[in-house]
Amino acid sequence: MALRKRKTVIEPFALEHTNIVTGDEDGRTLDDMTIVIDENGRISQVMPSKQIGVPQGYHRIDASGKFVAPGLINLHVHLFSDGRPIDPKQATPKGQALLSKLVRTPAGRAYIRTKAMSGIDALLNSGVTTIRTVGDVGYTVVGLRDKIAAGKMLGPRVFSSGPMLAAPGGHGAPLVALECDDEAAARTNVEANIDHGVNAIKIAATGGITDSQVPGEAGSPQMDVESMRTICDAAHACGILVAAHAQSPEGVRNALTAGVDTIEHGSALDDELLDLFRENPNSLNGYSSLIPTLSAGLSINAFPREVTGITEVQYENSKPVSEGMLAGARQAHMNGIRVGVGTDTGMTFVTQYATWRELYLLSHYAGFTAAQAFHAATQVNAEILGIEQETGSIEVGKAADLLVLDADPALDLRTLTAPKLVVAAGRPVWRPKVKRYDDIDTMLDERL
Repeated sequence: MALRKRKTVIEPFALEHTNIVTGDEDGRTLDDMTIVIDENGRISQVMPSKQIGVPQGYHRIDASGKFVAPGLINLHVHLFSDGRPIDPKQATPKGQALLSKLVRTPAGRAYIRTKAMSGIDALLNSGVTTIRTVGDVGYTVVGLRDKIAAGKMLGPRVFSSGPMLAAPGGHGAPLVALECDDEAAARTNVEANIDHGVNAIKIAATGGITDSQVPGEAGSPQMDVESMRTICDAAHACGILVAAHAQSPEGVRNALTAGVDTIEHGSALDDELLDLFRENPNSLNGYSSLIPTLSAGLSINAFPREVTGITEVQYENSKPVSEGMLAGARQAHMNGIRVGVGTDTGMTFVTQYATWRELYLLSHYAGFTAAQAFHAATQVNAEILGIEQETGSIEVGKAADLLVLDADPALDLRTLTAPKLVVAAGRPVWRPKVKRYDDIDTMLDERL
């Protein structure tokens, strides 16, 4: 279903005789239940089917034998790419500078908008009903977010960061990041993002793999603690969470000390870092969370360079970073740290439609059960974003963000690859469908 074809009026309906996936950590389900969605897109009733009376005039859908689950939440999304291998020539300083100029032309802006719309559509049709972008080209996604919220487009709930904030020449600059020379520039840039209407902020605390040019650059600290603190203070004053790209223990420590709310990717964790996650006095809510993005880290290491197209430097940089990400995910989970789900969509071999694969990787490599992974992608992610009263579970009064599935995802995560129906804030996506890259999917299925 294309974004531009949505209906702006919600038609109330009921899903009858279904099994409800609660999204709880223990994988609990409720049998033979009926869910009623009102004209405001809210869940108005959740009761055993034999006890409920569906209001007259509501469309009634027999969901016997199906499982209705909360919609997925993806906390680490980029909408400027689709998951095909990124050309390493475009990731050089010269390449990024050229692309930065091109995407700011009328044709370039139209291209970026088309890519963003395509990504949003793929995410929604694959069962993702809330996303957070963490590094955009300009502010196109902010505009799309507002159209979705106003009922003019069909899409998931969107938290958009706009451009990242990076050190001079840092990760993502200048294509998807504003460069901060010092604390004053950091303050100016974060205020510019907020003035453009963002409802998320992203810092590049360390170097990254995809645009690294020298050995050791990925994970190397880039932005100083003082500048990051300035950004966090300004964002928190507006109630906005701050994410930080951080891929080394030192980078994670610096970002947490500055007060970031989520660490993206992460690293191996020691007792001091675990304590900082648990109690972070400079964060918005007094704690910080980890978003491991194993989809990006493990995928780029699973294949030879001839397949992924990355450079020798990027490949060598990816090894310790990916090992650290996996170690950090395991340690955080074992020690009760909030671990959320984000995939790093748009990166090499991380398609927009494969949020389910992050759950699979968490359950196969990081010590999660399938139920715990699904819990992380729904209830935990909603708590991290501060929207647990709005979404993340199937309860009366919450937005109807729902998936209709053939099986219980707590027992079979692959059922998430083919939702039969997606409902976003009460608006159904009938017969959801995505354009798949069979070659990428097959290779990942065989290797991971």
